[in-house]
Amino acid sequence: MLEGLIVLERSGGPLPEQIYRAVGEAARSGRLRAGFVLPSSRQLAAGLGISRNSVNAAYDLLRADGVIAVRAGAAPQVVARAELEGAELVGDGPDIGLSQRGQALARDLRNWQGGRHAGQLEPGAPDEALFPADLWARTLRRVARQSFGQAAIYGDVDGLPRLKSALTDHLARQRGVNASPAQIIVVPSIQAGLSLVAQCLADPGEVGFVESPGYFGARTAFSGAGLVTRTLEVDEQGADPAALAGSGARLVYVTPSHHYPTGARMNLQRRMGLLEAARREGAVVLEDDYDSEFLWQGRAIAALQGISRGGEVIYLGTTAKSLLPGLRLAYMVVPDTLAGPLRQAQRNMGLRVNIHAQAAYADLIETGALVTHLKRIARLYEDRGRLLVETLRARLGGAIAIGMPMGGLQTVMGFADHVDDTRVAALLADQGFETPALSSYCAGQKRKGLVVGFADATDKRVARFAGLLEGLLN
Repeated sequence: MLEGLIVLERSGGPLPEQIYRAVGEAARSGRLRAGFVLPSSRQLAAGLGISRNSVNAAYDLLRADGVIAVRAGAAPQVVARAELEGAELVGDGPDIGLSQRGQALARDLRNWQGGRHAGQLEPGAPDEALFPADLWARTLRRVARQSFGQAAIYGDVDGLPRLKSALTDHLARQRGVNASPAQIIVVPSIQAGLSLVAQCLADPGEVGFVESPGYFGARTAFSGAGLVTRTLEVDEQGADPAALAGSGARLVYVTPSHHYPTGARMNLQRRMGLLEAARREGAVVLEDDYDSEFLWQGRAIAALQGISRGGEVIYLGTTAKSLLPGLRLAYMVVPDTLAGPLRQAQRNMGLRVNIHAQAAYADLIETGALVTHLKRIARLYEDRGRLLVETLRARLGGAIAIGMPMGGLQTVMGFADHVDDTRVAALLADQGFETPALSSYCAGQKRKGLVVGFADATDKRVARFAGLLEGLLN
C-alpha cells in the first residue's frame, strides 16, 4: 500500500495536495514505474485513515497532471511519461559559469548555505493567523470582477493609478510623506526596490552605507550592484551619520522609524543631521519604513521624506508586516526627477505586481479596513512583545540584556562578549526556533546576542524558548 511513499503531516497543507505531491514525485523519480496499479480510493483512504473524498481529490489532480490514468471499473494506474521529439540529450553540456555581476548577486550574506530553519519566534515575520483572510478573500472576489483595461494587459506597470492615489493620501496622513501619485512606484518587495535603486543610481565601485547591525537585504542589494559597502554604527538613537563625512557616499540605507533589528528610533535631531550629511556628500537616502504602523511608546516622528527638501530621499514601504510577506506588494516614493527613469527601469526588469492584489490593497486603504486591522493586531503584538520580554527577564535575569520594544515584530537580546551567539542560535534552530545570532547582522563592530520575533509568541512557546535558552547560557 505505497509504504513509505505517502507520509501525511498535520502542517503539510491540504491532504489531497500532500498525496498528489508524494505520488507525483515518486512517478517522476521512477520509484513508481509506468503500469504500477495504485490502490482504489477506498483502500487508500482506509490505509491512511482519511476520508475517501480526500483521496478522490488527489487522484483527480494526478489524472489532470497526466501522472495516472483512471478508467471506469479499474484501479488507477501510473502512466508512462510523454516522449517528446529531441528530448534525449546528446553528449555533455558546457560548463556555464556566472558573470562577475552574477557572482555578486548570488553571494549568500545571510550564510544560509545549509538551508534555513523556518521556525518559531522568527524576527520580522507576522503571525499568519492574524491575516484578515475572509476580508481579503471578499475584497479579491470583488475586485477580480472589475475591468482594468490596459492594466490587465501591459499597462500601468509601475502600479495601478487607484492604488497610487490611495497610497498618496494614506502616507500623507500616517507618515507625513509629501508626494504625488506620479512619484509612487509599486514593486514586489522592499528588497526588489533596493536592488532596482542600487543598480540604477550607483555604479560599481561607488560607496553605499548600511546600518550595523542591519538588514541583510540592503547589504545584498548593494553587493549585487557592485558597491563598496561601509557601515553606520547603530546606538540607542539609531544610525549615527558621523561616518558619512568625506566618504563620497552615493547611497545611504537607514531604518529611522524602527531600526532593524534593534528597534531603536532615530530622534528628530539626528534625522536632520543625517539629511544634512547626505546633502553634503551628494548621497541619496533610502528610507525603509517597513513597520512604522506598530508604535506603542512615544510620539510618531514624520518620515525623513516628509522633512527633507524633497530630492535626496527615496521612501520605501511594504505590506509584508501589516499583512503578509507572501503578498509580494511594496512601494517606493521617489523624487520627481527620478520617477520616469526608475519607472522605465522597473518595466525593463519585469518587477510588476499582481493587479488584483494592488486593487484589493487599495480597497482596504480607501474603506478604512486597513487602519482598523492595524489597530487590532498592533495591540496583540504589543501584548506578545511584553510577554516575551517579561518571561525572559524573569527566567534569565542578568544573563541577558533586553529592553521592552517600542513597537514592531522583534527585539534584540544582548549576550556577554564571551558567549558564542552563532552556536546558541544554531542549537535553538535545531529545536524549531528561528532566532538568528545578532553578530550575523553586524557588518562593522560585532555585538553578541539573538534577534527574537514575538508575532507568534504564546505562553507555552515563550516558556519553552526561555527554558532552552536558560540551559544553553548556564
